[in-house]
Amino acid sequence: MSYLEIRNLQKKYTKNGPMIVNNMNLSIEKGEFIVFLGPSGCGKTTTIRMISGLEEVTGGDICIEGESILAKKPKERGVSMIFQSYAIWPHMTVFDNIAYPLKLQNVPREEIRRRVETAAAATDIQGLLKRYPAQMSGGQRQRVAVSRAIVVEPKLFLMDEPLSNLDAKLRVSMRTELKNIHNKLGATSIFVTHDQAEAMSLADRIVVMYKGNIEQIGTPMEVYQDSATRFVAEFIGTPPTNFFMTSIERTEEGVQAVGDGFCYQVPVGLTDTLLPYAGRKIEMGVRPEYIEISPGLDRTEGYLTDVDIRFVEPQGSHSILIAKVGATEIKIHTTKYMDIAAGSRVSLNVKEGRVMFFDCDTGKRVK
Repeated sequence: MSYLEIRNLQKKYTKNGPMIVNNMNLSIEKGEFIVFLGPSGCGKTTTIRMISGLEEVTGGDICIEGESILAKKPKERGVSMIFQSYAIWPHMTVFDNIAYPLKLQNVPREEIRRRVETAAAATDIQGLLKRYPAQMSGGQRQRVAVSRAIVVEPKLFLMDEPLSNLDAKLRVSMRTELKNIHNKLGATSIFVTHDQAEAMSLADRIVVMYKGNIEQIGTPMEVYQDSATRFVAEFIGTPPTNFFMTSIERTEEGVQAVGDGFCYQVPVGLTDTLLPYAGRKIEMGVRPEYIEISPGLDRTEGYLTDVDIRFVEPQGSHSILIAKVGATEIKIHTTKYMDIAAGSRVSLNVKEGRVMFFDCDTGKRVK
């Protein structure tokens, strides 16, 4: 039995309104760091608000350690939530801010002091306990909010885009700190974000959501390298996956994916899967780093086409090359030819086994 079970969870705000969360099923093990990733409006924040008890559930169930929590009040669920805004009291010291939920529970004074000091030590703000929020930086205030969540010793941490108000440099350091705190406490955490870099760096598993549905659940590398749907392949990765509309044709050379301006020889391992699509449209996806260029116009088994490089975008550690295949603009990630000049004629070759095909009707990966 999993630590947290979400079963056929549903949420509608009005009787005849759209389904915000649509029959969601998810099992989370004790100690996992789970990230809900998706665009605004996909249902990720609504889901954790239902777990915390801040939103009513339309249908389904939520269980912690095998027990349904739907009939419990928020304070009885053993859940702590860290919000996008710090939500700390400006007229209280750091100590009093952290201690506040314990005072509401009538915890003895000496126990409050011990637990506040322990929580402050976990977030490295022991020296700030007598300060007021106005005397601290944004990162320090966020640590106070985390400490307040820790101090109640919850069964589950819920974090709703807690780093979005921080500057870019501080966000990177704070997400490292959050993962460190999670590991130190042996906590079970759900973190909500629309930032794929945060998701990839923090998660044990990522739950990719879109329009109230789970598109894919997997480790960061699974959702990136083995995207289950076109949405996942497009949403995760910078620059995003290049997509080509193709038709599948059987020839004497084998099975080919033919599109505007190219003819790609389908790898042998995919031919049986794609043959049912013969004569039909299917979308091919290739991530930018899996397209190799050859200024010498060399062609490998993964040959796609020849193109002229239109623009070069230096990124320091790599360059993004922009070209057109037929009418489709594509981006190529390269570390080998970072100084190639715009206007250069090159061959494009897809790395072996690094191509994806998606059903045009369902958007699902064809494997």
